[in-house]
Parts: sequence; C-alpha cells; structure tokens
Amino acid sequence: MKLKDPKRILATDCGSTTTKAILIEKKGEEYRLVVRGEAPTTVEAPFEDVTKGVLNAVMEVEELSGTKLLDGENIIKGVKDKEGVDLYVSTSSAGGGLQMMVAGVVLTMTAESAARAALGAGAIVMDVIASNDGRLPHEKIQRIRNLRPDMILLSGGINGGTVSHVVELAELIKAADPQPRFGAGYELPVIYAGNKDAREIILKTLKENTALVIVENLRPVLERENLSPARNKIHDQFMEHVMAHAPGYKELMKKTDVPIMPTPGAVGLLVETVAKKEKIDAIGVDIGGATTDVFSVFQGIFNRTVSANLGMSYSISNVLAEAGIENIMRWLPEDIDERSLRNRIRNKMIRPTTIPSALEDLKIEQAIAREALRLAFEQHKNMAVGLKGVQQERTISDAFAQTMTGETLINLMSLSIIIGSGGSLSHAPRRNQAALMAIDAFLPEGVTRIAVDSIFMMPHLGVLSTVHEESATEVFEKDCLIPLGHCIAPVGEGKEGANVLKIKIEYKNGKADEKVIKYGKIVLLPLAQGETAKLILQPEKGFNVGEGRGKPLETTAIGGLVGLIIDCRGRPFKLPDDKNKRIEKLNKWFAAMNMYPEK
Repeated sequence: MKLKDPKRILATDCGSTTTKAILIEKKGEEYRLVVRGEAPTTVEAPFEDVTKGVLNAVMEVEELSGTKLLDGENIIKGVKDKEGVDLYVSTSSAGGGLQMMVAGVVLTMTAESAARAALGAGAIVMDVIASNDGRLPHEKIQRIRNLRPDMILLSGGINGGTVSHVVELAELIKAADPQPRFGAGYELPVIYAGNKDAREIILKTLKENTALVIVENLRPVLERENLSPARNKIHDQFMEHVMAHAPGYKELMKKTDVPIMPTPGAVGLLVETVAKKEKIDAIGVDIGGATTDVFSVFQGIFNRTVSANLGMSYSISNVLAEAGIENIMRWLPEDIDERSLRNRIRNKMIRPTTIPSALEDLKIEQAIAREALRLAFEQHKNMAVGLKGVQQERTISDAFAQTMTGETLINLMSLSIIIGSGGSLSHAPRRNQAALMAIDAFLPEGVTRIAVDSIFMMPHLGVLSTVHEESATEVFEKDCLIPLGHCIAPVGEGKEGANVLKIKIEYKNGKADEKVIKYGKIVLLPLAQGETAKLILQPEKGFNVGEGRGKPLETTAIGGLVGLIIDCRGRPFKLPDDKNKRIEKLNKWFAAMNMYPEK
C-alpha cells in the first residue's frame, strides 16, 4: 500500500515498558512532527491488553495537540479540521518482541545466514542449532523444547547439494514438538529456506504438527545469500501467528492501516533507507532497558545484531557480568568503592524505571552505557561478515571441518555517520555526553558525523517509510535526527604531548582558524548547527585521517549542537593502567568536552 499525501499521520510504538505515540502533520509543503505522547505498555496483568496503553498514549497526544483523534476506543479516520487522521501505523516489541530459533547445516555458513535473516527481520535469536554444533541429538531436542520460541527458521544445503543433514534437523524439530509462547491451541510456525531438493521430505516430516511454510533457499549457492524471501516471510508469520495470539493485538491490528512491524525491524529499515539514499556507510544503535541493537550498512549490505543481555535497566547486571567491574570503573572520573558500585547497579536492576538523581549516579550510568555499547558493537562486528567458505572448492566434509571465518564488513575509516538512539543517548542531560559516549564506545576513525534520535521516533518513521517515504524522510531529517557534529580521529599511536594533527578551518564568512593538536588530547572547536566549514587536515607521518599515513585530507564539515570534536587520543585507544593517571585523564577529557559543567 502506497499512500498519496496524507494530511495527518498517527504512529505508535509499543515498547517493553513504554508505548510512545507521535502525530505528524503536513504544514505547507513539508511534513513535521506536532507532538509526542507516552503511556505505560499494558501487555501484562491486570490489563493484558496492549490497546489500553496505545489509547492512553494517543489520549495524551490529543490533549497536547488539541486534535480529536479518538471516538470512544476507535481512531477517527479521515481529516476534518482539528479531527481525525489519514493514516495510522504501529510497531511493537511488547511481550518480549519476536523470539526465534534458527537451524542450519553448517554453523559458520547456512546457520549464520539464517541468523542474519532472522535478526534483519527484527527477531531476537534465542539459539542457533547446527548439524556440527557439537551437541548430541537429545540435547538439541531438549533445547528446542525448553526455549519455546515464537518461530523456527530452518535452512541448510545449497540447491542441488546433499539433503540428509537438513532432513535430520527437521526430524529433530518434529521430535521436540515445541510449544509456542503464546496461544496453546495453535501450531508453531516453521519457515523452511533450505535446499529446494529437500522440500518434499521436509513437508512430509513437519506439516502434521507445525505451521510449515516454504520459501526460496537463503543460500542457493555458496557465494550468494538471498535473505529477503525469508525475512519477508518472518514478518508475515509474526503478524499472522505470534501477534494474533498476544494480548490485545488482534484489536490493534484492526485499527492499523498497515501490518504491525517488530520495532527493531522498523529501526533497521530506516537506517538502511538513510544509508542507501545518501550512498554512505552508516551505523545505528538503539540502547534499551533489556537489549542493545546495532544496525549497519557497509558496502550496501545491511546487518543487524541484538545483544539481548546488554541493556540499561532489566539487563544492567548482565552488562556488569559481561564487561567486568574493572571495565566499568575505568570510565569513572572519580574513585568509587567497588562494593558501592555493584550495589548501585543491582539497585537499578530491581528498580528499572529510576533515573539518576545525583551527578555521581549519572557518571556511573554513562560508564555502564559505554561498556554496553562497546560489547554490543563487538558482537556486531563478529556477525557482520562477508560470506564464509567462499572462493575455494570444497566438499561437504571440508565445509564441516571449516574453521575459517569471513572478514568483518565493518570499516570504521569508511564510516560516514553514527546514529545513537535509546534512553542513555537520546535523553542524556547534555548532548556533549551523548557524543562522547558514542565516540568512546565505537572509536570512529578519520572523519565521522555523530547524531542522535531526538525523542526515539525511529521505529515510527521506519514503518511509515514503507507506505509514505516522503513524510518519514522529512520528519527524520528535520525533527528526529539531531546532528551533534563531526568527530575527527587520526589513526595511529604516538608519544604523549607529540604533535598529531594540524587542522585548518575555513569558515563561510571568510575567517580561518589553525590549530595543532597533540597526542592524548580531545579538543572541542565551535561549529554551530547548520554552519558549514572547509577542513584541511594534515596528520603527522605516523597518522592517518583517511588518505593514508601522513597524507592530507580536505573535507567539508557541517556543525552540530556539540561542535567539531578532534580526538587525538590515538587508535587503537588505550586508557592508562594507573588509576590516578586514568582519573586525571578522564577529568581532562570530560572538561575539554564540557561534559559536566558545575554551573
């Protein structure tokens, strides 16, 4: 469905804790955000009806905008003056979102392709089962039973290849007879996207006790992935089976003009749209209470990963467990007792909706956010890889023995923009804090734009882009994306205090400024939002800003709310081992970035 110029659009996102609603209107020739409202999500007892939270959020939008949107519990369709909307869309990750298992023949090939397809569709991948994953058949059967996924994606074998291994996986699924999370009276959706020669046997094996659908092979030949058919079918099955049995979703689906999309799938779609429209490499990150999602587009290839155990409220203790207390403490600009720090982190986990009330608490939370983002990005780099097992002739036994891994697609020097989203980044008290958190976690190289989602409306705009790209793009650029500025980070290592970079800034008004930045320093230079300036960067011979070691680079920078950030702390980046020196350094960097001003 493509829509012609709606005058007023309502969009909602049902998150795990909060349901957010936005109202968009056409003002003159452009689409702009009018207001945003939110209410607690109502997917659990005593309400157990997601539409209640949606209506509460829409009522807040009604009050703030002075526009009548509801007639009882129905959304008024058709615009008349200060009444009604032409289009209503929604996304959802309430009830834990879409939880899937994937199965493939070779762990590092078809199983990984299947995981990429599921992640790209907005799912959390609970486990990956493969013929060569080292588990015994009864262990795999028990695992499938225990996890109770919403859906299983089965893949394996290139077209024309062996069928026995993928058939064995189908028999394991049949033996496990897994029961879905929602709705005991319906069959579990299984999507088969493997060797087409095995389709008839798979059909005989699974059609009795699962809702089996067959799509094109997601790895038809070794050298190529074909993920779209599987991704699209996951969306369809999510709506038809999973959402139809979640509390209140049948009613919500009747209200929306297009199918409800999983929240992460919608955010990913928007990041992909931006990267392809501008022909750039991009990274988007959404740090939530329970999970952190990372999206990237490099060489035109979209990837998404979900770190289901890295979040800032429900999963905050998992961040501590995975990162280790030392890695969190290394970002703290003051000496804090380890026991006290552990207790504060546990307090946040049992009171997930609290926000920092003291400056020290804020510094602790932002130290944890850096580690959650860093770990999520590490996991993403390991998943966003070129195809494995390509460019060499092999038999199936070679494939099973394979330990070779594909190269990561993530190239920080070619990266054009980092878009941060989620509470820790979107709602940081100062934008300078969000900018440095993103730089410390992702360690961009060369010249990179840093931006944040102003009020977390990327999911709404992602689903809107499927039916009306113009309004989604306009609101994204004018109301959603807040440019923080450019980060310039020379790659190389040097001695403390040695010259690293000479930068000349030529402003539009004819003025020019020259600076020499030394190793170990961060310098914040003013460049107002919307202002453009020409930069002439001359690195020292051991450093690279994009053209090679010691080679100059000319580029144009556009200002943001923070300004021009020159990060000469070196790449690879290392913090001092000595605690006192480290605290001294952090305080200098934070002061240079104007992170926590006293007044």
